[in-house]
Amino acid sequence: MSKKIAGFVLSIVIVAGIASGFYFYQKNQTQAEDYTGAPTVFIHGYKGTENSFGYMLDRFENTYQWGNKGFVYYVQKDGNIIDYNLNKGRYAPTFVQIVLEDNRASFQDSTEWIANVLLDLKENYRVEEVNLVGHSMGGILAVKYTMEYPLNGYPTVNKLVAIGSPFDGIYNEAYFELHQDEAADDLRPDSPALNVLRENMFPADVNVYNIASTGDTVAVPESVKTLRNIIPEQNYKETIIDDPQLTHSAMHESQQIDKLIYSFLWQD
Repeated sequence: MSKKIAGFVLSIVIVAGIASGFYFYQKNQTQAEDYTGAPTVFIHGYKGTENSFGYMLDRFENTYQWGNKGFVYYVQKDGNIIDYNLNKGRYAPTFVQIVLEDNRASFQDSTEWIANVLLDLKENYRVEEVNLVGHSMGGILAVKYTMEYPLNGYPTVNKLVAIGSPFDGIYNEAYFELHQDEAADDLRPDSPALNVLRENMFPADVNVYNIASTGDTVAVPESVKTLRNIIPEQNYKETIIDDPQLTHSAMHESQQIDKLIYSFLWQD
């Protein structure tokens, strides 16, 4: 089913994507229910874990009932993929969570691993198009993937949401006294990895929503807002939340941000 399969499959599901629709077929069922739109892939940030988006996805699925968490992909340090199919036979928009074991790897390595997961979705579940939601460094990786991979046979991106992503780097020099690894090097202002983003061309048909908070002292709004220099103006939307209590790590726990994401992805 994929490169490596772990866990158990709670229901036998074959996923077939046709055009912008995404179909679920369950064993012994004669009719398929479908929804328009792409599955949404969630990418954690620097030093992130399953918990980074775990609580948000629990709210999406169980509190708001906006869809179901259909897949969790774990990427090991050697790049091997372990996937869990959690669809449970339900017919609703699917959320896909990616968890990187090496959560301090370079932008290049991390984006390659994300691309491999999306290629697995395409080859095994016929997913041709996705939405991407990334927190912190995850938003940067989402932009990098969108710039570099879809033209090479990987799933295309429909919409992209970046939450607290420092596109101009992290300005606080003290941050790098504590964090010294490949990802931290890439998060420095004017790093070669960030310069690549500024030099590349972003697709003109991908809509992007960029969210920042005045309470975020890691990805300060001034750094987050520089994404507007990369995305075509007609495809760019930005919200700066004026809340000193909404810190960097609290952004994926904010119900206000939940609703902003929902509106952009499934109502706009």
